[in-house]
Amino acid sequence: MHPDCFEQKCLFSILYIILKNIATVKIDNNKRLFYNNGMKRIEVKSNDSNQRLDKFLLKTFDSLPKSLMFKQIRKKNIKVNRKRCTPEQVLNEGDIIELYLPDDVLKEKEKHYDFLKAPKEIDIIFEDDNIILLNKKSGMLCHPERGEYVNTLISSLKRYLYEKNEWNPENENSFSPALANRIDRNTSGIVMGAKNYEALKFLNSKIKSREVKKYYLTICEGKFDKESETLEGYLTKDESKNMVFVSDNETEGAKKIITKYSVLDYANGYSLVEVELLTGRTHQIRAHLAHIGHPLMNDGKYGSKHGRLSQELCSYKLGFEFENAEDFEYLNHREFEIKNCEVLRKFEEIKLEK
Repeated sequence: MHPDCFEQKCLFSILYIILKNIATVKIDNNKRLFYNNGMKRIEVKSNDSNQRLDKFLLKTFDSLPKSLMFKQIRKKNIKVNRKRCTPEQVLNEGDIIELYLPDDVLKEKEKHYDFLKAPKEIDIIFEDDNIILLNKKSGMLCHPERGEYVNTLISSLKRYLYEKNEWNPENENSFSPALANRIDRNTSGIVMGAKNYEALKFLNSKIKSREVKKYYLTICEGKFDKESETLEGYLTKDESKNMVFVSDNETEGAKKIITKYSVLDYANGYSLVEVELLTGRTHQIRAHLAHIGHPLMNDGKYGSKHGRLSQELCSYKLGFEFENAEDFEYLNHREFEIKNCEVLRKFEEIKLEK
């Protein structure tokens, strides 16, 4: 065979192999690159940065078992910027994650748009590029539960931000707007929302370190012996009844609670009370005040004479007292308040009764 023909044949063979095995690339809004030759490539965006690699992967891929993820990281089948990585490695914006894993374990979380059916109206107390403070009405859930997925505060927040073009699930790897705190369905008042991952992480850390001051207004049955007091006790939870129980003495499995109250007014057998939560446990205010003989008005679950399940309780004031405000100094020492909350209006009605 002529040398030129042989060389040409070799070139065609090599080209055929390359074309047969070359990766097909799908670009999704310039965010992720998907390859059909067993490798997936993800670019880390701003809302994915400053979190651990393992947490990011588990949030992104529903079908990726944790044990398999750790094993594949050790075997260098998962890399960051083409280098060996560790589960605890903190991601930076612009990092490239490469995963040499089967497609069946890299199925992404399905994106749902049920939030577009959520109530459109939301009551905004404060909003900037990072956080949003919402006034939740009594009767609305903060998060989905017991089959209710649409009529929730988080769904309304997602709809609001989506329609403002501030958030689109198609442009995110793993982040979605989130609530930093929650209050009971029949409790009204301020709920903190985070528009980005940095804000969510910051708020969560400040809540944990008690640098976010939360104040409630409530109407209690009876007249208090003391105008103000800091109560201490121990709380246990009965999951089967969705109730908590308070005792003065520590028992096995109980968590310590501290509740500070001040009586603001009294009329016709009811007291208007401000409560500061120094610990934040499930049903803490309701159970603790009932424990000292002053259940919340209409709170049948915890001893109200009226037997209803719609307690008069509002998270009406929020204060930020940060020791280290980081990028959120502009929020430090600020206080936000609902001036005419549902509980105040109800107490004014009580005062007018004869």
